[in-house]
Amino acid sequence: MLVTGLEILKKARAEGYGVGAFNTNNMELTQAILEAAEELKSPVILALSEGAMKYGGRALARMVVALAQEARVPVAIHLDHGSSYESVLRALREGFTSVMIDKSHEDFETNVRETRRVVEAAQAVGVTVEAELGRLAGIEEHVAVDEKDALLTNPEEARLFMERTGAHYLAVAIGTSHGAYKGKGRPFIDFPRLERIAGLVEAPLVLHGASSVPPELIQRFRAAGGEIGEAAGIHPEDIRNAIAMGIAKINTDTDLRLAFTALIREGLNKNPKEFDPRKYLGPAREAVKEVVKSRMELFGSVGKT
Repeated sequence: MLVTGLEILKKARAEGYGVGAFNTNNMELTQAILEAAEELKSPVILALSEGAMKYGGRALARMVVALAQEARVPVAIHLDHGSSYESVLRALREGFTSVMIDKSHEDFETNVRETRRVVEAAQAVGVTVEAELGRLAGIEEHVAVDEKDALLTNPEEARLFMERTGAHYLAVAIGTSHGAYKGKGRPFIDFPRLERIAGLVEAPLVLHGASSVPPELIQRFRAAGGEIGEAAGIHPEDIRNAIAMGIAKINTDTDLRLAFTALIREGLNKNPKEFDPRKYLGPAREAVKEVVKSRMELFGSVGKT
């Protein structure tokens, strides 16, 4: 069933579990995410970036909406990192039930103004909004306090920002970063900062750049001929701690890409004469489903429909 992001996330924050927002770019990824959610009876958020929309066009959006409407669990369709008011309007016209406006790279007042503008448009059609404050740029624990404050979310600003914009959930910068390279060893997460933000902001909080980048996926990717540097993700214990402190939405993209591509590489390596896409896309879809299920178990969303 298709619902708004807030319908899913408000319950998650109140009850102390997290919900995965999984990025999709095609039919197989969408099917894998929804099948995992149905098998585990978990709410889920299907996230489409502007890049995904450019790649798949309106056909992708319509397919995702149709599959979400048929799902037996609560599903929100979310615009990930919308860069402009116009981009948000396009998503609203396609039937998205959650949108993100990301003006975190702008000054505070511009971020407030543009976010409020999006909130007014989205609320008019019953859609809820995610905004971002602070910049996702992975940092090390020894970085000076003033440097951290320049990048990471200021707790008092977060309170003021939510009051002035009316946004429904807030993406916070607490040390995570996008992609497969999040620093060396165990990436630093500023938990005291998150605790202060959660104490001032009652709305659901969002963790971007939260993929775990499991070593076993890296090994399979390399064994199948893939090339990747010293990738590192967010430790599962850190994700559990973040959820306990108020994080309700956890974004995952890199882990799905790694699983999907590793299985395609394996399939083509084992069967070099194969040219039926179903024969290698099918196993890749199943691998993604298993990753999604493991994330849902980690987030505590199993059975929360």
